[in-house]
Amino acid sequence: MLHAGAALADASIAMIMVHGRGAGPSDILGLSALFENPAVACLAPGASGNTWYPNSFLSPRERNQPGISSGLGVIGALVEGVEAAGVPRERQVLLGFSQGACLASEFAYRNPGRFGGVVLYSGGLIGPLGSEWETDGKMEDTPVFLGCSDVDAHIPVERVHETAEVFQAMGAAVTPRIYPGMGHLVNEDEIHFTRGLLKQLTSE
Repeated sequence: MLHAGAALADASIAMIMVHGRGAGPSDILGLSALFENPAVACLAPGASGNTWYPNSFLSPRERNQPGISSGLGVIGALVEGVEAAGVPRERQVLLGFSQGACLASEFAYRNPGRFGGVVLYSGGLIGPLGSEWETDGKMEDTPVFLGCSDVDAHIPVERVHETAEVFQAMGAAVTPRIYPGMGHLVNEDEIHFTRGLLKQLTSE
């Protein structure tokens, strides 16, 4: 795991940043400087072989085990460790890109409650096309941001909409933004939103 920004012991906000397939913790952690918030401790775990699970997130779930369960366990241990260090879940932000966004969304779905935020760059809930999700869990107005292209080669825009609907039904404050023709990347508008979210949390 790599760390940037404030020391955890001094931080008022912690951000757990989950990298995409073929990347590593240093890649996702590179975004932290763009958020311009020295009060945030940024923590980025690394997947074995730079891949959290082997197949598309739209594959049958069993084809991506034990990778999914292992990745969720990594995030869960970090959330608990950060909480033990004095930063509660309501001041923790889960952020991921691509495969990391899928894993972060799955963790938030399976562990509902109030987080400081869930920021999903080009990702959505894990499962085959036609999947259905229970919405009994309560997100307690957690801000959830979903940004994605309408022509992303890896993430169907329909899954982004489905994910937004699931979190909305669970009581999250959802902000979906679909960017025409963007491709598979992170843009300035997504960074701007995240910067504002962190600024708001810091001022609370």
